[in-house]
Amino acid sequence: MHTNPAAMPVESVPLLIGMKTYEAVIGSNLLATIGARVSALVRGPQCAVVADSNTAALFAASVRQSLEAAGFQPLAITIRPGEKSKSLEQVGALCEQMSAAGFDRTSFVVALGGGVVGDLAGFAAAIYHRGIPYVQVPTTLLAQVDSSIGGKTAVNTPAGKNLLGAVHQPALVVADLDTLRTLPPRELNQGFAEIIKHAIIADPSLLDLLRDFDGRNFAALVRRNIEIKAAIVARDEHDSSGERAILNFGHTVGHAIERACGYGRFLHGEAVSLGMVAACEISRRTAGFADCERQQVLEALESRDLPVRLPAHFPRAKI
Repeated sequence: MHTNPAAMPVESVPLLIGMKTYEAVIGSNLLATIGARVSALVRGPQCAVVADSNTAALFAASVRQSLEAAGFQPLAITIRPGEKSKSLEQVGALCEQMSAAGFDRTSFVVALGGGVVGDLAGFAAAIYHRGIPYVQVPTTLLAQVDSSIGGKTAVNTPAGKNLLGAVHQPALVVADLDTLRTLPPRELNQGFAEIIKHAIIADPSLLDLLRDFDGRNFAALVRRNIEIKAAIVARDEHDSSGERAILNFGHTVGHAIERACGYGRFLHGEAVSLGMVAACEISRRTAGFADCERQQVLEALESRDLPVRLPAHFPRAKI
């Protein structure tokens, strides 16, 4: 599952969302190229590289060196890992650190990490000086195939997940597949929940690809999922027509599960897996969803060691 994608050509997916055009680049050894890639996209030299302590230890030095070689002045900001860092307190702390360093409207943010870092750093970029550029550098499978695409940024509140946020498209997405080699199996597997979601809502042939997937060709998998999500978001960037809501498949119940257990017992993809199972069961009971199709979804999730039932003592009444 952790095969090195060496000598892999760089692929580019052009994204046109709303009034914003940018690209997602996919390949190997891309962290060393971030400085050069960003140079044509931003105006000022100051940038914040936001990462959690795990990701910072693995990748921050490479990104910093690339930015410095291109003439930028990176400020490293490290946060604690986990969903609990997605808070107003933490986003306020990010903005205060940027302000103390003299950041202005020409500065930019690099979100180096998974979905939590991308959401948090993206939201900070959206509100600092009413919006500065940011670059998504997703280092997890879930972030590469889903959360780094589409411009949704947010923090959680005691009332619910992602209740405070903004739609703020990145200037660039850099999906370095080498980072996937560092993921523990559980973290890698949660990314497949979003891939299975995309298969169900947009491209059933992805399920066939997953059955034959040997852990080598992540490039094709990441690219196809970026294309699927970008196409949906492009038709409904701000969730105003209802088309983008299809991307919430599994998330309504999934978010409730995350909140019910205090953010941390389940990874996001695991909660989405459970949410999709619940949605399929509701559809089977109320809308004629075929039992054989429901079973196909369960088998796809179980093939990636994703949960399909709640633990016996889970506080179901809190969902």
